[in-house]
Amino acid sequence: MTVLEQTGAYRPAPPPGWQPRTDPAPLLPDAEPHRVLGVGAPGSGVGATDPALLKRFYAELVRGRRYNTQATALTRQGRLAVYPSSTGQEACEVAAALALEQRDWLFPSYRDTLAAVARGLDPVQALTLLRGDWHTGYDPRELRIAPLCTPLATQLPHAVGLAHAARLQGDDVVALAMIGDGGTSEGDFHEALNFAAVWRAPVVFLVQNNGFAISVPLAKQTAAPSLAHKGVGYGMPGRLVDGNDVLAVHQVLDEAVQRARSGGGPTLVEAVTYRVDAHTNADDATRYRSEDEIAAWREHDPIVLLERELKAAGLLDEEGVHAAREAAEETAAALRARMNEDPPLDPMDLFEHVYAEPTSRLREQADQLRAELAAAADSAEASNTGEWDK
Repeated sequence: MTVLEQTGAYRPAPPPGWQPRTDPAPLLPDAEPHRVLGVGAPGSGVGATDPALLKRFYAELVRGRRYNTQATALTRQGRLAVYPSSTGQEACEVAAALALEQRDWLFPSYRDTLAAVARGLDPVQALTLLRGDWHTGYDPRELRIAPLCTPLATQLPHAVGLAHAARLQGDDVVALAMIGDGGTSEGDFHEALNFAAVWRAPVVFLVQNNGFAISVPLAKQTAAPSLAHKGVGYGMPGRLVDGNDVLAVHQVLDEAVQRARSGGGPTLVEAVTYRVDAHTNADDATRYRSEDEIAAWREHDPIVLLERELKAAGLLDEEGVHAAREAAEETAAALRARMNEDPPLDPMDLFEHVYAEPTSRLREQADQLRAELAAAADSAEASNTGEWDK
């Protein structure tokens, strides 16, 4: 090997007739994140968007913000074991939920409770897993929402598998998988994107780049120009969007969903946003970021961006703002009241939904617990009837 070859300065000529399999240019994201709100004259950003959809966006953003604050308060009261707040990221959550048709599937991460609620999930059921009461907290098939996924990125291969299987069966279904920037460092991310591109599976990958994987900044995770640029390495387009601009996120996701549904294959979308609150209630975010940084992002708040634009376009007034806040308070009050009720728990539920066919060991454990519960019930009954006093 020559010195040039050893240093990497030498590059051999390609074999005769070699051509790249795919032109990478159409797959590359734009240099700047796509934005809609606040770009032109005040009020012009809403364009020809359906006013009813715009008002739905606003109502969901306001409700989502209040849901985050209420759920965080429930952790302090001991009613939730943990809550990963998405305050500041509500635009991504709402846009993802509303970009899907009823027949499509949403694959959320643990931080995406708002997306599940915006899709129609009961707000209490969305927190049941985080409360530790039930395996998932809801029936995934009912609303086509996969279980909120705590392990990083493991839901992505599941989304690809479901979408690929649906296409093989002739079902007109798209899967939208949500993930944080930290999850892109996992092997499941690579495997999912690779399979999705090779199979041209109808999947949309939404990366919410909120700046940190717990305390690790993005610069220590990847040297890529952007996370959206990773798409070209797999043969799928990458899109870059302002994650606090709900209209821009919805536009990009809607295009990606329609592309997937029409057979165009997967898309990788990076939404640049910011996690205003700590990673969870167990995290001390002051150890790795400054108040000035948080304050700068608060100036780019997703609710303020949309509210300002809707008011300028004459689609929102103070009465509408008040109505949205009142509706959000009603949701918070109902959530608070229901979460303060002790749920009925059956210890035998531990054995439900573990295996399709319980193993012999699991059946043995269930029988043992059943016997212990029966003995405890007999003992309690004897105590109540005074049998022990005879």
